[in-house]
Amino acid sequence: MNAISMTNKLYFLAFLAFFITACATTQGEEIQTDDSSVDITVEGDGTGIMVEDDSSIIATPIVVEDMTAEELLEQTDTDLANRTIYFEFNSAKLSDESLSLLEVHGNFIAENGIVEVRLEGHADERGSREYNIGLGDQRAQTVRRVLLIQGSSADQIDTVSYGEEQPAVSGHSEEAWAKNRRVELIYTVN
Repeated sequence: MNAISMTNKLYFLAFLAFFITACATTQGEEIQTDDSSVDITVEGDGTGIMVEDDSSIIATPIVVEDMTAEELLEQTDTDLANRTIYFEFNSAKLSDESLSLLEVHGNFIAENGIVEVRLEGHADERGSREYNIGLGDQRAQTVRRVLLIQGSSADQIDTVSYGEEQPAVSGHSEEAWAKNRRVELIYTVN
């Protein structure tokens, strides 16, 4: 019976989140429910609610659809803020984590036709200059293909390879090299 009560609370909270979004509740307002053990507070910036009950705190983000592409790119607490994809030594293969991150970026680019992205491919210092330029390009092209699969337009994506010429970290260790094997997503909003 306790599981049913918790399920009912979750359904109620989901409905309440939808209701709060639709009604644009005043910021910082506290809402009391019939269940005296649950307090719901709209966060100060209006982007989420905090639900407190006797056992836990649950944060439910509310989607803000009125944000511009520039405002979304300026946020630092979202997956969109992570704009660097890292690679293993001598590889242009994406990890599962990188694929998940690129899904977020691909959807963002596809939904915002005014956004363009330059994919800057990089390599560590090992290997010849020519080899590293080629490897940086392979990495950028791999990321490009994933973004296109996600629905981005080819006109929105440009690629460039810097090879080893612009290291993110100076040094001659595996730790430094790992940070230099990357593709950076550089956004422009037109």
